[in-house]
Amino acid sequence: MKKRTLFGALAMGLAASVALVGCASGTGDSAGDGGDGGSSQDKKITVGVFNGWPEGEAASYLWQQVLDEKGYDVELEYADAGPVFAGLAKGDFDVAFDGWLPTTHKSYFDKYGKDLVDVGSWNDDAKLTLAVNADAPIDSIDQLAANADKFGNRIVGIEPGAGLTEAMEKKVIPEYGLDKMEFITSSTPAMLAELKKALDADENIVVTLWRPHWAYDAYAIKDLKDPKGALGAAESIHTVTRTGFADDFAEVNKWFTAFKMDSDLLFSLENAMFREDHKQSEFPDIVKKWMSENQDYVDSLTS
Repeated sequence: MKKRTLFGALAMGLAASVALVGCASGTGDSAGDGGDGGSSQDKKITVGVFNGWPEGEAASYLWQQVLDEKGYDVELEYADAGPVFAGLAKGDFDVAFDGWLPTTHKSYFDKYGKDLVDVGSWNDDAKLTLAVNADAPIDSIDQLAANADKFGNRIVGIEPGAGLTEAMEKKVIPEYGLDKMEFITSSTPAMLAELKKALDADENIVVTLWRPHWAYDAYAIKDLKDPKGALGAAESIHTVTRTGFADDFAEVNKWFTAFKMDSDLLFSLENAMFREDHKQSEFPDIVKKWMSENQDYVDSLTS
């Protein structure tokens, strides 16, 4: 009986020691992480990136590098706009940097609004456009129907689920009588490939585009005037998070709330990333180089 009591006491003492070591180790890991605290798993942030939208890609890769330097583990996941907004609403994504308001992505905010948090705009110069080659024979969308044959009777668009595509189908095409033209939707890279091909061949082309976009610096193109305002007025690009993000990442949410990037800075980053035929795997190093050349701005993002 005494032997069992002695072994029981020893076992209890050993268990207590292990528990104390475990608690001490856990406390040390949490305190050592800095920022919002928590383990490395707790500091993982998933960013939803819209396929083919360079302004959102630029902002996402920039913040990935900035947060990485602050000890966060940031993962970028590409998808079309609809799945990204749905993912934010379900909590599959933590943040996206490409919410266009008040027009382009209004339908997604109407659908998922209670499960999304609009952190605020970071650029206020966004605009949906119809662009043509700079020497095209027309200057306004209301001239397009009468000159459709000069553009091969087609308009080259982007992703079917994009807000720009919705604006074309519901507003621009019916209001300007363009229903006899073929409206081609596929992807932003495919549209840009068609644009470059037509320009290289000195052919007329009309594409759906938007500002800010690096293509305006890379190619000789111009916007068609929109006298009916079918594409909407200038918009703002917003940072959008899932509900609860501000509680889980208070420090980062504060940085996102203060985030601003003017179009000149954005163009310079986009040009570095996209004007040459870089692979996605090259973007982190390209962004790091850009950050070193714009260090004051980069430092301001977390000051």
